[in-house]
Amino acid sequence: MVGASVASLLFNSGSSAITVENIGSNTSKITGYSVNLSPSVGWFFNENMAVGFTLTINPGGDKTTYEQSGSTYQSDKASRYNLGAGGFVRNYFGASKKMRPFGQASINVGASSLNTDGFFYYNIGNPLYKHTYAGKSSGGFFLNAALTGGFTKMLSETTGLDFYLGYNFSVNNYTFKKTTLYYNSAVDANPTRAVNNTTTKFTNNGVLAGIGFQVFIKGKKG
Repeated sequence: MVGASVASLLFNSGSSAITVENIGSNTSKITGYSVNLSPSVGWFFNENMAVGFTLTINPGGDKTTYEQSGSTYQSDKASRYNLGAGGFVRNYFGASKKMRPFGQASINVGASSLNTDGFFYYNIGNPLYKHTYAGKSSGGFFLNAALTGGFTKMLSETTGLDFYLGYNFSVNNYTFKKTTLYYNSAVDANPTRAVNNTTTKFTNNGVLAGIGFQVFIKGKKG
């Protein structure tokens, strides 16, 4: 069986009008993208049970800017990338030619990265002129484990659509280093430098639902 969760490609662009007391009217613009691809391949050990491998490729990013009177006074940009691999065990129940219910256990581990940069210009009269920042993660790691149940709706003898629902547990762990430069004026050649290191470990429990596509390749009879 060869398949994939239905790959997704998302690009978004939007804007909003913001009015803040003591600052005035502002405009915010947001752009972003995300690509998620999860191909898989498995082998049947008997008529009902298959064991296989999966690959996860997930780049993405977003950028938010704030403008006032036609000038951008704040910008925040982030880019992310996840790359991982894992395995699964699937067991089908019943022998219906049109609808095949199944249960599946899967695990996926990999590396993740996050890069950020941006700037902020202060209002006239403040001690600071602007600050800029850049951040980069290191040692990024993720783990996803899932128990799902669903069914494969056979479209033909060799192709089918998966519909599934289940439980997902995930762990993310990384260290993020952010460097900020504070400028006192437009000609400040020696800005104040601040470095911050943050280690984050995030765990999550959730409900997983999705659609996939499978191709079943008949083996040669020995």
